[in-house]
Amino acid sequence: MSEARQRPGPTPVDPPEMSGWATMKRMAPYLWPKGQTWVKRRVVIAMAMLVLAKVISVSTPFFYKAAVDALAGDAPTPAFMLGLGAVGMTVAYGLARLGAVAFGELRDAIFVRVGQRALRQLALETFTHIHRLSLRYHISRKTGGLSRIIERGVKGVDFLLRFMLFSIGPLFIELTLVAIIFAVVFGWQYMVVVVATVALYVAFTFKVTEWRVQIRRQMNEQDTDANQKAIDSLLNFETVKYFGAELREAERYDAAMAGYEKAAVKTGQSLAVLNAGQSLLITAGLVAVMVMAAYGVQAGRLTVGDFVMVNAYMIQITLPLGFLGTVYREIRQALVDMGQMFGLLAQPAEVSDAPGARPLAVAGGTVELENVRFGYDAGRTILKGISLRVEAGETVALVGPSGSGKSTIGRLLFRFYDVNEGAIRIDGQDLRAVTQDSLHAQIGVVPQDTVLFNDTIFYNIAYGRPGATPEQVEAAARAAKIHDFILRLPEGYRTMVGERGLKLSGGEKQRVGIARTLLKNPPILLLDEATSALDTQTERDIQDSLREMGEGRTVITIAHRLSTIADADRIVVLEEGRIVEEGRHEQLLARSGRYASMWARQSAEEEDEAAA
Repeated sequence: MSEARQRPGPTPVDPPEMSGWATMKRMAPYLWPKGQTWVKRRVVIAMAMLVLAKVISVSTPFFYKAAVDALAGDAPTPAFMLGLGAVGMTVAYGLARLGAVAFGELRDAIFVRVGQRALRQLALETFTHIHRLSLRYHISRKTGGLSRIIERGVKGVDFLLRFMLFSIGPLFIELTLVAIIFAVVFGWQYMVVVVATVALYVAFTFKVTEWRVQIRRQMNEQDTDANQKAIDSLLNFETVKYFGAELREAERYDAAMAGYEKAAVKTGQSLAVLNAGQSLLITAGLVAVMVMAAYGVQAGRLTVGDFVMVNAYMIQITLPLGFLGTVYREIRQALVDMGQMFGLLAQPAEVSDAPGARPLAVAGGTVELENVRFGYDAGRTILKGISLRVEAGETVALVGPSGSGKSTIGRLLFRFYDVNEGAIRIDGQDLRAVTQDSLHAQIGVVPQDTVLFNDTIFYNIAYGRPGATPEQVEAAARAAKIHDFILRLPEGYRTMVGERGLKLSGGEKQRVGIARTLLKNPPILLLDEATSALDTQTERDIQDSLREMGEGRTVITIAHRLSTIADADRIVVLEEGRIVEEGRHEQLLARSGRYASMWARQSAEEEDEAAA
């Protein structure tokens, strides 16, 4: 259907990326879904395990301190701890560390089902929504870039669940507990130093990371561009070969990768700045606290165990802080990626079911176009007041030069687009008032360019009717004159057809497409140059099959080769979006009008080809 490809209309404007807070709010229902008590229970238990793991974790330095005090003979350690002795305290220290790890792993085991279910629901919702978007959106988008947005968005959700809930959250819980312990056990001065160090560290990390996120976004854009160019080139492998354009494609890809390289270098350099600044701040805080503790030991206010405990706490909080920049950057990037994906989910469907839409009820299959006006964009109208009635069981052919609106009528009938003015009805029912699923179920389409799934021949034919038996599939293949060809293949119906069916010839793909539609067995047929890729003999055979298939059905045929529609019940000639002639083949020839001149020209061309 060529008009839509030639005039796709304006490129859809994607909604702006959601902010980080809006993205988090959008994500929350997947973690706390209504009506799913088991999910909420798991979340609560996982959070309880998280808090318990951190409480145990911050208690371990106390056992370490007690062991050191017991060895040093210092008295301030509680009597019950001294009673266990140095060895007992060391064992208790090990058990506490083991308990913290065990509860952390238990938390992950409990939460993993919640996280994976959320990922699955999001992926399914995104996949389903993309199929609901209009044809205009899809032909205006780059498939490689679109798939990249989805891929990064789902990965972003996974990362956010793992690190936001189980890295950043626990880190701040631990920092809060340590600050309280320092204030109670050692004095407010220690707490001030720790809080100031952590605050400066976090502020510096967030500031530099925000700068790095901008660089990372540029790197992602270059990555998307390079990926799109690679996919586009590989999908057009034959075209690249035909024009000897391997070097040209490599240069285009390399140019995109050069931009990625430049952004990646900036990312690496900025990471060095981040790591150096973090090390300076955390080392300064660690030294300051240790110096204060050393003075305390010398003054007799603290024990050697206290000095060791201070060191243990500082090391305990600095290790996760060392990953804060990376984790924050990845979380920030995950929010960006998720924002793009949720922005995609917010993209409205151009064609949607009206409130209260009912299933299409086909009694005979009468198709009526009433004063239909339509254009792919406001600047150019394709159909200019078309009125046409195709009676139930009638075969009507649409002919005319390229750009006359033939294929546009087919797309409007299938409701890829809605008309700008007028109406299209089937058995008196306006297409805008019925559900799209029921409409699509009643129309069988054989397009000019049949695209197959990268699966078996059986799968591609059976796609026309879910649950079809092998006998039904073979019957459809016989009717499409492809059964014998399939049996000659080494793997028969289990033969893989390759990406977009590239392992088959154009004619073979077309016959698979015809078999698929024959299996669907719809009351209304739309044939868009259905035999254009076939040789003359095969075309005649297929035409016979299509005629048999069309008996008792409403058939609309879009044709360029007039000889294929000469026996149609009625031929409608379109020119510049208007009907200029209609009638039977003989009647139109007798008028010596537009159709007759087209027939004469094509006949002369066919004679010249035969003579050559």
